[in-house]
Amino acid sequence: MQSIAIIDYGMGNVRSVQKALAHVAPNDQVFLTDDADLITQADRIVFPGQGAMGACMKALTQHGLVDVIKCCVDEKPFLGICLGLQLLFDHSEENNGIDGLSIVSGNVIKFAKNNLKVPHMGWNTIKQSIEHPLWHNIDDNARFYSVHSYYVEASHTNMVAGVTNYGVDFTCAIAQDKLFAVQFHPEKSQNDGLQLLSNFVNWQV
Repeated sequence: MQSIAIIDYGMGNVRSVQKALAHVAPNDQVFLTDDADLITQADRIVFPGQGAMGACMKALTQHGLVDVIKCCVDEKPFLGICLGLQLLFDHSEENNGIDGLSIVSGNVIKFAKNNLKVPHMGWNTIKQSIEHPLWHNIDDNARFYSVHSYYVEASHTNMVAGVTNYGVDFTCAIAQDKLFAVQFHPEKSQNDGLQLLSNFVNWQV
């Protein structure tokens, strides 16, 4: 049995994530926590997030989790979801500028409204940019569910694992060593979402 810690800092759809992970990993210990020691001791880490990036950064700081997250990304399989992807980057355009965790080089950009509805909400296709264990048994251009007003722009294109189009082509998944992070919500994406979570649970890094 392995342990899977879902980082709970008050800003994510953590119950849905926990329920989905428990479904694909019934024999593992899946738990919510903001305890730095428990996160550090866990075998795998899931980092969800929803809402405003500034509020999330404040919550992470208040919970004393910034350094813990930076360490865990390098040490064990780590899955970021939605804002848990954006927070990994250097800087966001939100509120005239918000600094992120600077784990990944790049920025978080707001969708230009033009003729688009913002936020980008609903189902959209994911073009897989690379072969990766987390895409196992998921068709290229499979559809996943998203809700977001900002998207990430990585400085290094070799870490882009998936791309979606919404007015522009944007990065919706990144991969680097033990880190995989997605803009969409696998816990809300039916069978393909559950497959991605199962792939994460079984990912041998």
